Amino acid sequence: MKYLIDKEPVGLYLHVPFCKKRCAYCSFYSSFDSEELKDEYTKRLITVIRERGGKISRPVNTVYFGGGTPSLMYERLIPVMQAVRESFSVERNAEITLEINPDGASERILTAAAEAGINRLSVGAQSGSDKMLSLLGRTHTAADTRRTVENARKLGFKNISADIMIALPGSDTESLKNDIDFVCGLEPQHISAYILKTEENTLFYKKASQLDMPDDDSAADQYLYLCRTLEGRGFNHYEISNFCLDGTESRHNLKYWGCFEYLGIGPSAHSFLNGKRFYYPDDLRGFLRGAEPVPDGDGGDPEEYIMLSLRLGTGLEFNGYRRRFGKELSEKMINAAKPLEKIGLCRITKSAISLTDKGMAVSNSIITELLENME
Repeated sequence: MKYLIDKEPVGLYLHVPFCKKRCAYCSFYSSFDSEELKDEYTKRLITVIRERGGKISRPVNTVYFGGGTPSLMYERLIPVMQAVRESFSVERNAEITLEINPDGASERILTAAAEAGINRLSVGAQSGSDKMLSLLGRTHTAADTRRTVENARKLGFKNISADIMIALPGSDTESLKNDIDFVCGLEPQHISAYILKTEENTLFYKKASQLDMPDDDSAADQYLYLCRTLEGRGFNHYEISNFCLDGTESRHNLKYWGCFEYLGIGPSAHSFLNGKRFYYPDDLRGFLRGAEPVPDGDGGDPEEYIMLSLRLGTGLEFNGYRRRFGKELSEKMINAAKPLEKIGLCRITKSAISLTDKGMAVSNSIITELLENME
């Protein structure tokens, strides 16, 4: 079912599955790269871009290169973006993002990115501690991160996001303060913060008994400390894990959280288009052989919209819900939120229900409780 979103511009996500090595905490699908494999992948990616572009009449206003390590494809960004511009109606002011691992090749990567028309960077800083970066299995140092951002500024990049990880092994608020100081010292426009979790099929999962991981309460304390600190430094906490200076929200990721439509291309890439969800399996060889995406049912229903909206700082806006679905949000759900407001987990205004920072720290349980009170 489609809910008044079929005329909105769409986002385009291009997945690059290659990595030099797998980070100790990472459970995302990836493959080790070779020049031959990257050439083959680029050829297939461009083919699919041209095929899909001919089937979408709406304009594209965001393009996002994610991974994996998309910056490993830097020499191929120009032909890929050329295919995108030839195949889709890309808006002049489109946000075009490249995730970049800030290692020793960053100057060449950034030059190629600028030439390809990339105008936003997502830099995988993670920590300002070289010891912690090594434990995480990262291939860069803190100095590499600083150098990457400095080079980006020199090349004219004005929209830079930096990633930071919290609840790291052996961490506390003091070590987190040092990492926040490091990341803020880069003067990014946007910061994405991720709580480290030991996922299955990772090195950290296998070594869990050897890691001094913070417990859930300590992780929540770190999260709330991060929120207070970044907000005190002028960042808007606009989504559970994301903070930005005025006007620099990730326009692409807002499509996910706003329940708007996007097309994903590449192994493990997901899409929400024409009211339907579908995805490519975690299979690089299958993608190269021409495997088609797998249907994943309808998308954008009221339950999904509520769940995603409550991730945002603006929260679940009553007018937005009414415009999308042609009905009012149930009084039962609003009433279910009132006890949560009394204990500081959410706010209820005339226009929205939104989670506080404290509520965002336990968002899953709150969202579940509210959804149980849908009518």
